[in-house]
Formats: sequence, C-alpha cells, structure tokens
Amino acid sequence: MKTILLHIHDDTGQDSRIGVAIDLARSNGGHLVCVQAAQIEALAGDPYGGMFGLSTVIDAVHGRERQVRLMIEARLRDAGISWEWRHFDGGVIETLIAESRLVDLIIVSQPGPRGRREQPASLVGDVVLHCRAPVLMVPGGWQGFDAGWNAIIAWNGAAEAAQALRLALPMLLHAGQVHIVEVCEDGAGLCAGAAVAWLGRHGIAAERHDWPAKGRRVSVALLHAAAELDAGCLVMGAYGHSRLRETVLGGVTRELIEVATLPLLMAH
Repeated sequence: MKTILLHIHDDTGQDSRIGVAIDLARSNGGHLVCVQAAQIEALAGDPYGGMFGLSTVIDAVHGRERQVRLMIEARLRDAGISWEWRHFDGGVIETLIAESRLVDLIIVSQPGPRGRREQPASLVGDVVLHCRAPVLMVPGGWQGFDAGWNAIIAWNGAAEAAQALRLALPMLLHAGQVHIVEVCEDGAGLCAGAAVAWLGRHGIAAERHDWPAKGRRVSVALLHAAAELDAGCLVMGAYGHSRLRETVLGGVTRELIEVATLPLLMAH
C-alpha cells in the first residue's frame, strides 16, 4: 500500500490514527497524504450575526488548524517517512471521498463520543460506501500497527467479502498468520475454501475456521474469534447502501464500527 490517505482532524482519535499511519507507511515504503478539511459552512450559525463575527470564527479555526499542522508535520519529519499535506475548506466527508481516487488505503477513526471536536458519526460508513479504496478504521486508544500481526478475514462468500479480501492482499502478505473465519450456526459454509485457495496462489497459507455462533450476534462472535486467534486486524466486507444522503449499513457492519476493539479494514 504505497499511497495512504490519512484523515487529519483535531479529535480524540487523531493520535491513534497518526501512529497507525506512520507504521503502515514505514513498513510498506509508502507515502502519506494528509487531508485536513475545515467545515466552514457549519460555522455560519446565525445568518444575521454579521460577517465580522463569522470572519473572526473562521480565522480562529484556521489558526488552530495551522497549530495542529505544525505539530503533526514535526512528528512526520521525525518518523522519516514520505508525506504531503492537503488543506481544504469544505465538508469533510465529501473531501475525503474526492481525495481518495488514487490512494491504496484510507485511515479514519472509530466514531468517538459526541462532542464539538468530533467528526460526524456517519463519517466511517459514508467513506466506506463511497470510496473504492479500502478503509482502515482505528479504535480510540490504539497504539501503532505491526505488519506482522495476525489477521482475520470475516468471510461469508459475498461479493463485499471477496472485494475486501482482494484489497487487503498487500497487508496480508506481511501478516504473521491469516485466518478466514466464517461464523455459522449449522456446519461449514461452502465458499471459504475458495478464499483459502486464492490466498494460497498468492503465497499466503491461510487457516480456515468454521466459527459457531452459539447464540451470539455475528459481530460478537467475530470479536471473540479475533481475541482467541490473537489478531491485530479484522478484514471484512461492508454491507449497505446510500439512500439519498443517508448512509444505510447492514447490522454486522454497523455494530462492528461501533464496538470493534481492533483495527477494522473494510471495503464495499
């Protein structure tokens, strides 16, 4: 993954995002594209408040963003990786989608507690559903990313799962162990063997697991599997669609975005 888009925003997840991005860029000899978007239109507030007040607010936002940029650029220089900075005034979701056309990976954070500094709760789902590159969601408090960690593929034979597997291949080539996990109620699924064979042709020896649900929700069973198999990343297809401007995600995708305790690599 040579070109990695990193979402820049002064929120509670930013430090974790940057740490993961640096590790991935370093291990892949990659280039970071840092995208910082200020939602100026959201600051307009009262249309009768006058342009002077709005101008003052915008100047304050830009001043804070410059401070954030200087701190992050110093960290990137110390890391010794290749990077560039892109700043925009506009909607963050639309900006990330537009800037993702020629990248290999997009790094965002798991939605955090609602607050003024936090990004829209729909950001992860919107970016996953509208971008062709895979999206790596980093949980809050996560420190770094070891390319040699074990990886889990959440498999159900659907097109989204196959797409996620294909796009995750550059990361899987470095993984310590690769596990294909199919959560099932009644015996083995029919498609996981094909995924094992496909990975084998790329030189990756994957182990297949038919993981009983045992009455648990699929999202819970997958997280239990990740813990038992000592995984550092969970790869899955993202299921859903966009209706007008509302993101509609499938239950498993939505639940894992909310509660995942390890980095989640998704593709639609």
